[in-house]
Amino acid sequence: MRVATSFLVKNKALHYPQFRNYLLLRFAIIMALNMQATIVSYYVYKLTHDKLALGMLGLWEVIPAIGFSLFSGHFVDLREKKTLLVQCTVGYLLLSLFFVLLAWPHMQVGLSSRSVLWLIYGGIFAGGALRAFLSPASFALMGMLVPRELYPNATTWSSTSWQIGAVIGPLLGGFMIAIGGFQFSLVSVAVIEAISLVALLRIPKQQILKKEKEPVMKSLGEGIKFVFSTQIILAALSLDMFAVLFGGAVALLPVYADDILKVGEVGYGWMRAAPGIGSVITLFILSFIPLKKKPGIKLLLCIAGFGVTTIIFGYCGAIGGSASLFSIAGFGISWGFIIAFAMLLAGGMFDAVSVVIRGTILQLYTPDAMRGRVAAVNTMFISSSNELGAMESGITARWMGTVPAVVVGGCLTLVVVGVTWLAAPMLRKLNIEADTRKKL
Repeated sequence: MRVATSFLVKNKALHYPQFRNYLLLRFAIIMALNMQATIVSYYVYKLTHDKLALGMLGLWEVIPAIGFSLFSGHFVDLREKKTLLVQCTVGYLLLSLFFVLLAWPHMQVGLSSRSVLWLIYGGIFAGGALRAFLSPASFALMGMLVPRELYPNATTWSSTSWQIGAVIGPLLGGFMIAIGGFQFSLVSVAVIEAISLVALLRIPKQQILKKEKEPVMKSLGEGIKFVFSTQIILAALSLDMFAVLFGGAVALLPVYADDILKVGEVGYGWMRAAPGIGSVITLFILSFIPLKKKPGIKLLLCIAGFGVTTIIFGYCGAIGGSASLFSIAGFGISWGFIIAFAMLLAGGMFDAVSVVIRGTILQLYTPDAMRGRVAAVNTMFISSSNELGAMESGITARWMGTVPAVVVGGCLTLVVVGVTWLAAPMLRKLNIEADTRKKL
């Protein structure tokens, strides 16, 4: 009883019903999208057995995600946030039904594998465009659901719901592929997205803080100028972008699952979920022990830890091999798989700290009337890191081999941390506790 009381006292953001609905929305939509990404990635690799095709998935998502983000922030600031999120969620639901049709055996009778692949790329492109609006609208809505002094706690829980969805989505995706195939698993994605839509509809509409209209390019310029003139925000976004750009190994997990560790669909699902599991563990710890002392230094150290775990993960097959020690749930467990899972788990734990600190920085240092535009710039950075990182992994893996590509990426992440340490002294001096009391 005392533990429960202490938990509620330290997590006052959960006292707000509309914020709890927001968490359910965020959990469901992220679970569905991660599940869909897992299924589609594995489907593409089974269809082509081409590492570059996996990287191209990232390219086709990042082009619209960055391109539309140039304008989405302007429209998010001028529009009611809930309505815009409803439109994005319905768009994702329709996109999931499109992927179901592509996986339907009768649809593939008259289509070549290449045609199916290009239709998948088209769907990924549409998803990237939706994401350009979903991310800034979601960020802006959260800032309107709780008081400013609760932003650090709200950001922790927002990240927790995101990460839990990121854990369950890949796991469920891997199991659904193994149990019912690609078509059945994609239908379940649409069902989960419908649940997220129900949660969203329970959140009341919010006021529009920026009512005066101005030219799109001027509005866009103000958002970009603000980000690039605010060292603390620029440093946090740049650190995350380049670290994940070089250190992301998730895009090559189908190769590790099928060719290196030989653990199949179920093992692939567990590896895809491992970073999220690590993040959830860390985020629950942070709900009891907030990041108060020297968060900037902790951020840099955790990104460095992410780089180290990426390097070790790259060598997991060589270190542990793929020979099975025992079997669980239909797939063999080897030392290589154990090392890979442990490093992905640890990488997720390090990344969780980065997510919370970066999200808190954005909430604290962004004026209310600019939330959409700043979040759109953030989406551009995040899209650059995740999707361009996937493309970079696919290209380098084809050029120098899978293992060298992952290891070199981890080493470059460590270089990024060193450069940021020297170039951004404000990040090292960050004091979140004091800044929560300031008014913008």
